[in-house]
Amino acid sequence: TGAQAGVSTDAVHNKARITSIATDTLERHLDDGRVPVVAGFQGVSDDGDITTLGRGGSDTSAVAVAVALKADECRIYTDVRGVHTTDPRIVPDARLIRSLSVEEMLEMAGIGAKVLQIRAVQFAGKYNMPLRVLSAFEDDEGTLIGNDENNMEQAQVTGIAFSRDEAQLTLTGVPDTPGIAARILGGIAAANIEVDMIVQNVGVSEGLADFTFTVHRSDYTRAMDILRKTADECGANEVLGDDTVVKVAIVGLGMRSHAGVAAKMFKALADAKINIRMISTSEIKVSVVIDERHVKTAVQVLHRAFDLSDDLSDDLSDDLSGEADAQNG
Repeated sequence: TGAQAGVSTDAVHNKARITSIATDTLERHLDDGRVPVVAGFQGVSDDGDITTLGRGGSDTSAVAVAVALKADECRIYTDVRGVHTTDPRIVPDARLIRSLSVEEMLEMAGIGAKVLQIRAVQFAGKYNMPLRVLSAFEDDEGTLIGNDENNMEQAQVTGIAFSRDEAQLTLTGVPDTPGIAARILGGIAAANIEVDMIVQNVGVSEGLADFTFTVHRSDYTRAMDILRKTADECGANEVLGDDTVVKVAIVGLGMRSHAGVAAKMFKALADAKINIRMISTSEIKVSVVIDERHVKTAVQVLHRAFDLSDDLSDDLSDDLSGEADAQNG
């Protein structure tokens, strides 16, 4: 069990965090030639209570034990060959990525790539533990995740990630005064609702602005209720919401040394007649919010625009054009 393996955690049940691992027992068994099998996802608190680490906790357990034992590498065996340039269910010829930086994997996991739990990636990055994702059914080297500086000269974009679990909320006609953003998001934060992308459009007259942000779709109804109360308190005009949006992002270390990546992304979406609602950028990521009905087309055209497939045929090009026309009426 996690407790027998020396995995100590805090007492936050269902979302416990590992505080330390006493490796004496594991090392003794290893020295005796045995193979210890440790139950992931669990540990023990200082009070002796069994705790669980939350969704993806088995990945986190594996990385933590590897770090504690000073292993050369932590290997996660799963039902896929490794990390692909995007979801193969959307783009069947998505390419297997042989190596990724921790930064790239964090961005992709944070946006929606389900291969690895984000806490496991954070743990690996913090302690410089190389992390490899492999298939449990095929003999293949999979994807190695680690701080490889050679990635700086690789392609502009490494992969396309997307999340369907998004919702967008807008407060229109907000008084454009100092502190208004804190006032709007204060109630949202107090309800423990995480906010992702934020856009404030400053009005050219009347001292009013529009304030738009996104939350996880499961928090949409609660966030709307809170925002309506905030609107009444601050004298805003209207509260608008939409829980049929998705976030699509391009990720890659190469974006640091290549200009025009965002423009290329926007042009590809425009050519597919896909309207962009919101935009967010960082050093290695550009994210957009679009209508959910366009997600498949968006991922496919971006995958093609940045040459991420092994071999894209003319038939796929025809399919994309036909689907874009159909989805946009």
